[in-house]
Amino acid sequence: MIVVNFKTYASASGAEAEALLKAMEAHADGPATFVAVASAFDLAVLAQQASSVEVWSQHLDPVGLGGFTGWLEPQTAMQRGASGSIINHAEHKVELEHVRSLLEILPDDFPVCACAADVEEAKALAALSPTYIAVEPPELIGGDISVTTADPAIVSDTVAAVKAVNPSVRVLCGAGVKNGQDVAKAMELGAEGVLLASGVTKASDVHAVLADLVASL
Repeated sequence: MIVVNFKTYASASGAEAEALLKAMEAHADGPATFVAVASAFDLAVLAQQASSVEVWSQHLDPVGLGGFTGWLEPQTAMQRGASGSIINHAEHKVELEHVRSLLEILPDDFPVCACAADVEEAKALAALSPTYIAVEPPELIGGDISVTTADPAIVSDTVAAVKAVNPSVRVLCGAGVKNGQDVAKAMELGAEGVLLASGVTKASDVHAVLADLVASL
């Protein structure tokens, strides 16, 4: 899994988001599953254009249709093309109960990647049975040093802790991931993929970066 969080970067919003999706589509026929995590504003357009890349929401709220101004309601997100979502990203933290309530109202086949800052949070989230857990030390997010280099133990320890709680949950890692070497190291540490953002969204040569990410798979 190569999960690219578009965030609200200028280089991954509006027309630039469409261009980035097109680049991801060009590399999506290889050994990895590519996921574009889009802003709510771009979700529907990207979902219509995607064929091989999955398009996920950056956040969802555990609410239904009704008087919920400003909330991201899951049913409409799915109708607009969301095929999954991340939740509890370091830039949009929520309570554990938020995650629990959200998972309860989503279809069983709708993948959710819950983000964890450390092993203990990963264990708590694993008990709720999301599809994926992405461990991302917040101090490394957006930096130049990958978690696989700065703190490889947190990846392997998270994998072990999550599998001990719930063997069906798949573990991804993120924070500072930039290249194929980082992806290969993540896999070596037991992760099944990576969650990254600026390494792709701010790349001067997006195609070269995407090709490199899967080069060692």
